[in-house]
Amino acid sequence: MLSSHDLKLAAARAAIDLIEPYLLPGVVIGVGTGSTADLFIDGLGVHQDRFRGAVASSERSAARLRGHGIEVLDLNAVDAMPVYVDGADEINAKLQMIKGGGGALTREKIVASVAERFICIADESKLVAQLGSFPLPVEVIPMACAAVARALARLGGKPVLRAGFVTDNGNEILDVSGLGILDACLLESTINNLPGVVTNGLFALRPADVALLATQNGVRRL
Repeated sequence: MLSSHDLKLAAARAAIDLIEPYLLPGVVIGVGTGSTADLFIDGLGVHQDRFRGAVASSERSAARLRGHGIEVLDLNAVDAMPVYVDGADEINAKLQMIKGGGGALTREKIVASVAERFICIADESKLVAQLGSFPLPVEVIPMACAAVARALARLGGKPVLRAGFVTDNGNEILDVSGLGILDACLLESTINNLPGVVTNGLFALRPADVALLATQNGVRRL
């Protein structure tokens, strides 16, 4: 019986195999945040001399990349990226996701928007029929936190401030449970339009292009 760590490692290794053709001189790879992304970074370190560098979606990932001798570039200095690799807290059959459990949702969404392909790596437990069992993270400018929480409650959610947490952007996160997400694209747009919201953890308008889901019987590709 494979452990959760073993499944994450299998997904990370499958992603390394998938992106290997992209690892060429001058190429920049987009890298996400989280425990599965950490394992992907470790695997990427073996190939550090084959490509130019990476754009990281968090300070945590940037530090891990540098620890493997991989150059970390500012996104403003990068014209294009062939691929972005990251995990998910939930993903459905349409490859729409909830992300942000680690608090890096805004930078993850920005980096993903620049990449030509988004590869999601996760274990099979993250595949759901309907998004929303995992509380939806919403990054909020601090002065708007109470106002945004009231608006999210009117949408049917139960927002809770992530206590003691500040994003890399200096903002707060509201984790919203109780949302029955039937139309993920509409909800993503609706929440993003609330004054004071930086972004929310729904990745539906820009879903993944490929999902590599580790199972007890191997890695399943969606």
